[in-house]
Amino acid sequence: MKLVLATSNKGKVREIKAMCEDFEVVPYTELIDEFEIIEDADTFKENALLKAHAVFNALRDDSVIVLADDSGISVEVLDGAPGIYSARYGGEDATDKDNLNTLMKNIKKTGVVSSPAFYTAAMAIVTKDIHRTVHGWMYGTALTEAQGEGGFGYDPMFIPLGFDKTLGELDDETKRKLSHRSKALSLVRKILKTL
Repeated sequence: MKLVLATSNKGKVREIKAMCEDFEVVPYTELIDEFEIIEDADTFKENALLKAHAVFNALRDDSVIVLADDSGISVEVLDGAPGIYSARYGGEDATDKDNLNTLMKNIKKTGVVSSPAFYTAAMAIVTKDIHRTVHGWMYGTALTEAQGEGGFGYDPMFIPLGFDKTLGELDDETKRKLSHRSKALSLVRKILKTL
């Protein structure tokens, strides 16, 4: 079964491919030219649906299954920021490193060295006949100093609940078992089996 991902983010593509080995996983950019998808909704769920519908419509192929993910980190001491703005927290053309540094700096400005935080992953599945969404969460602590070189995004500053290392220090297999994306993907797989 071909699963078309509504993303060109290499980190997300790699992670989803590793968790969906029983499917042919293809980023939409291998099928059509990349185009800008305006994510102007107020929630992860609505943004995931926007992306999935945009790619489904652009593909013009009623046989495809499109999977879109919208995810981010919410930090308690920053009243839930960056939330849905996680991918562009450091500015419009920010890199992962820019976003990471901006978040650590903003936490530090509050006078703390860490804060409770959580990741959210909303995933939308769109076919000719259905559109469904699922969510996964991962709770832990956001730090003001990066630790480890692994992963992508905010991984080097986030320690999952029950661990003493950041996602940037943990091995891929451990991260896959506890990540917000893997929790959402386990629900996605259940839906895909019914199609």
